[in-house]
Amino acid sequence: MGWFGSGSPSPSSSTSSSGEGIAPNRSQRARCWEARDGFFQCLDRSNILDPIKEAPAAHVSCGVQEVAFEKECVGSWVEYFKKRRVMERNRETMLKKLEAEGAVPIAMPNPVEQAQKKP
Repeated sequence: MGWFGSGSPSPSSSTSSSGEGIAPNRSQRARCWEARDGFFQCLDRSNILDPIKEAPAAHVSCGVQEVAFEKECVGSWVEYFKKRRVMERNRETMLKKLEAEGAVPIAMPNPVEQAQKKP
């Protein structure tokens, strides 16, 4: 399933001597992001927002891309990216709605920055 999935280990998976997973290297992360982007582009073309709630439709429309995504990414990353996709879309929708209602951004004080300026 992925580097640390419960299925059979893939050639790119690696574990430490204690049996714990080792973090993906740069090229593995790049392959994961590329597979994720391909899967999400397919979801966009198919008008599917949530690949978890709409799993059957996502599998039918984007099954090949989903398999590649799950193969190239750590299982926890797959779940995270799927949930993040929905959260980001909801955030964008909320911000557009607020702007349409006349809301304006406000400047929030940064306590860390303020503390660093004080002698």
